[in-house]
Amino acid sequence: MALGARPALPASRLQPVASMDRKPEPRQDPRLQTLETRLGHRFADARLLQRALTHRSCGADHNERLEFLGDAVLNLAVSTLLYERFSGSDEGDLTRVRAHLVREDSLHRAALGLGLPEVLRLSEGEARGGGAQRPSILADTVEALIGATYVDGGFEPATKLVRQLFGELIDSSEAESWRKDAKTELQEWLQARKLPVPAYRIVATRGQAHAQTFDVECAVPMLGLAELGEGRSRRIAEQEAARCMLDKLKASDRPGGPLRA
Repeated sequence: MALGARPALPASRLQPVASMDRKPEPRQDPRLQTLETRLGHRFADARLLQRALTHRSCGADHNERLEFLGDAVLNLAVSTLLYERFSGSDEGDLTRVRAHLVREDSLHRAALGLGLPEVLRLSEGEARGGGAQRPSILADTVEALIGATYVDGGFEPATKLVRQLFGELIDSSEAESWRKDAKTELQEWLQARKLPVPAYRIVATRGQAHAQTFDVECAVPMLGLAELGEGRSRRIAEQEAARCMLDKLKASDRPGGPLRA
């Protein structure tokens, strides 16, 4: 043996370090296999699927980073689908359609269609509080699943999933049929008449934490007007209050109306 040469290692010890450190793949129960079928994607790394389904209450390896990524992928995928579907529409129309598609309500419906309440991983406390039915948690989980699909397979399978979730709605829609949301329309109506933007405040909440109803007031102090709206989230209640205010203002703006602005 040459001076300074290291002795050869037995063949049984010549193993790649990665194979020694590799963690075993998580066991998949039938519910996760069913979810993969619904997603139309078989995960090469099953740990990504588990992480996407894990709420932050359940541990440190939760889905918020995947949700962050999935939100960006979702917006790009939906934008691509809309660009292809509505070739004659301008940026404003496409932006309004996208806003309707990626909002919490749409993602919540997609989550229910995928059966996510059955497979969410929550802490005992969050589960007892009805977290598996909470729209915000379900919507975030859909985004996390899109992000996990992107990490596992790339943009093509992620876009395929987005098309599966929203393609029918996109294909059956006309861009002109998507109205501006009520808060935006109300703000533009007021600004066009040199009036200040409205103010919103929660006046009451009702029901248990996982199934609350919010009462929100929309006020235009300069006109001495206030309208109430209700919904299962603050955002929905604000939109309803804005819609009521807008209807009143539009009626008063007509000739002979009681409160012309």
